Amino acid sequence: MDFGLTENQQMITAMIKDFGEKHIRPDMMKWDELQEFPVEVFKKLGELGLMGCVVPTEYGGSGMSYNEYVTVVTEISKICGSIGLSVAAHNSLCTNHILMFGNDEQKKKWLPKLATAEWIGAWGITEHNTGSDSGGMNTTAKQDAAGNWILNGAKNFITHAITGNIAVIIARTGEKGAKNSMTAFAIEKGTPGFSSGKKEDKLGMRASETAELIFTDCEVPNENVLGEVGQGFKQAMKILDGGRISIASLGLGIAKGAFNAALKYSKEREQFNQPISNFQAISFKLADMATEIEAAELLIFEAADLKDRNEDVTKVSAMAKYYSSEVAVRTATEGVQIFGGYGYTKEFPAEKYYRDSKLCTIGEGTSEIQKLVISREILK
Repeated sequence: MDFGLTENQQMITAMIKDFGEKHIRPDMMKWDELQEFPVEVFKKLGELGLMGCVVPTEYGGSGMSYNEYVTVVTEISKICGSIGLSVAAHNSLCTNHILMFGNDEQKKKWLPKLATAEWIGAWGITEHNTGSDSGGMNTTAKQDAAGNWILNGAKNFITHAITGNIAVIIARTGEKGAKNSMTAFAIEKGTPGFSSGKKEDKLGMRASETAELIFTDCEVPNENVLGEVGQGFKQAMKILDGGRISIASLGLGIAKGAFNAALKYSKEREQFNQPISNFQAISFKLADMATEIEAAELLIFEAADLKDRNEDVTKVSAMAKYYSSEVAVRTATEGVQIFGGYGYTKEFPAEKYYRDSKLCTIGEGTSEIQKLVISREILK
């Protein structure tokens, strides 16, 4: 299932496979158990150019196409979903928001640090009472007499909320529910009134840090506004179009990892004097898994191709994210089943793929929200 990868994609695949065996696989179950966010791994990924994938080289990035970026996230996620998730969030949310909507001065100031992973990035729109209903957010930003912005409120379920050096935050600058009532701000760690809150104790993706961001009379200079005041929600929706390709790639990687593990095990595990892969009950599961993975991959590369051509990706990226994330869950579930009792133990990889997969159907827009986006697009 390589769809004739380009030479660059083949090199990326080989590089990540080598990196993963040396720097991820040996410790990933320890990080999972302790919920440890291994910052040093991301610094090393930054040295390889994988933390600024789509950032142009003039800002210290790798200048990759979205097709190449899909390969990066997929290959990392085949090894560990947590590391894949953090790479995806850093690249496609925080870093990409500054790339897409920052002015040249802002890009020069922040992108080289993010692209090399000198700085880790966070991005926040979700709040405690406004998950899918981001239009009802309560975090506010009000301009003072000096022209600075005072933020109050909190964001939750934020990747890298504690470790992150900079966060792109969407806050309400107008009336709740009003059109053009939100604005995007870049806020550096150490800004007075900007702090981290509770770290979440999660089912899966446990080595990817998730916590609250809290704003208490947090003063942000006007020069940290990204784009125009009032355009924050529109910006966020465009960022999430690309982010969906990331999470689709994350799901694809998890599905491929779970499938490969199950396939290998089914050939080695013997019952009734033969490998269990000889039994139709098992071989048909593998056939379904392989077919759905291939279909998901085609959808993702269609979305990436549209993104590379600067065409509208809203519908196809939502389809890719929705389908791939559900395939990840189904594949990981069947993977556990193929492993049987061993699939329920931490000695084998099936249970981790199973736990990690579920986040893909929730993060960056639930499957239900993807269906809402898709239906609106096809009913236009």
